[in-house]
Amino acid sequence: MPKILLVDDDKTLLTFLAEFLSDKYQVVTANNGQEALRQAYSEQPQLVILDVMMPGMDGWEVTARLRELSTIPIIMLTGKTTEADKLRGFSLGIDDYVTKPFSFAELSARISAVLNRVQRRTGTLENIIVIDELIIDLNRRDVRLGSAPVNLTPTEFRLLEILARRHGKAVSEEELTKKIWGDYRSEDSTVLRRYIWSLRSKIENDPANPRWIVNVRGYGYMLE
Repeated sequence: MPKILLVDDDKTLLTFLAEFLSDKYQVVTANNGQEALRQAYSEQPQLVILDVMMPGMDGWEVTARLRELSTIPIIMLTGKTTEADKLRGFSLGIDDYVTKPFSFAELSARISAVLNRVQRRTGTLENIIVIDELIIDLNRRDVRLGSAPVNLTPTEFRLLEILARRHGKAVSEEELTKKIWGDYRSEDSTVLRRYIWSLRSKIENDPANPRWIVNVRGYGYMLE
């Protein structure tokens, strides 16, 4: 289930909306801008739904701060309906703009549309690679499978990063070896295969029948 961060100073709306969305998503909430930033960095949600008008740090500032480090999708909620306000939001890098009052069903449909767009552009996020429930934060060198952290060695992380950046494409054993150990260090394919098995053992339900990291016979590996 994708994780969503809901941010609104209206605690009643926050409660009802979180309950409505909890059937389809993991929902994390915040009722002010400072808490929203803390939750975004600690929880690593896959989408933020953000109210504009909040005391203290408003939604505009939260958006700007999030955009300094991440291209995480943002849907903005607001009572402001002018074209200038919408253009301001999109210029800051939001993905959608929903005006109040709104129906929960409409918001749910917009959430699905935004998440689907993100999945289609997998691998193009500047700092975070999201492939279904596999989340790779390149800045923090953090990997999560759903909400569960995955503890990788530096070499395992580098191997996963290379495959994730080429998601859906085969990468040869030779290329993987050179990118991990360099041109001037000789490592045979046995060493690479040991790391592939170690990585599979940490992210696959059944390492012997992998879902994520698959063999490309006679060539190399691919992250499905």
